[in-house]
Amino acid sequence: MNQRKKQKSAPLLVIFVFVALPVLIVDQITKAWALSVLELGAPEKPFIGNFIGLQLVRNPGAAFSLAESFTWVFSVIAAVVLAIIVWTGRAMTNRAWQLSLGLLAGGALGNLVDRLIRPPGIFRGHVIDFLNYRSMFVGNVADIAIVVGVVAVVVLVVLGVPSVSGNHSYKPERVRGKDA
Repeated sequence: MNQRKKQKSAPLLVIFVFVALPVLIVDQITKAWALSVLELGAPEKPFIGNFIGLQLVRNPGAAFSLAESFTWVFSVIAAVVLAIIVWTGRAMTNRAWQLSLGLLAGGALGNLVDRLIRPPGIFRGHVIDFLNYRSMFVGNVADIAIVVGVVAVVVLVVLGVPSVSGNHSYKPERVRGKDA
């Protein structure tokens, strides 16, 4: 990799890291807060009108508590997806793509940490959810980051935004003196 490209992509990789890391930190802090303030099995407490309430849930499954007995599979999938995000994110120099992948990585890390360190055990830990959306589902900050990251990626793909900044499309050069 030449020096100019290295200098150009290094700050963007830093942005990627500084998006994922704050998401992870905020996610874990809010989960610790929820564990200290909310009681498991207690009724929902109003938070933002009738739209969002606070209710502590230990989620052993995926979204909507699906596949509860396959927690270890979700742990492995999350680790693989995280590795893919980090690997592809290293090559991306477009800020919007870096930020989107940073949100996805931070969210994936937040829920993976729960699966690794929370009871009932490593790779089987329950994800801490506490944001109850009108009794439709209960989520957390990591889930918000994942949803925003996925929506951003879809928008970037639909708009055709390249993952690498600058114009890298192939344009054949004209041969001097001849019409090509």
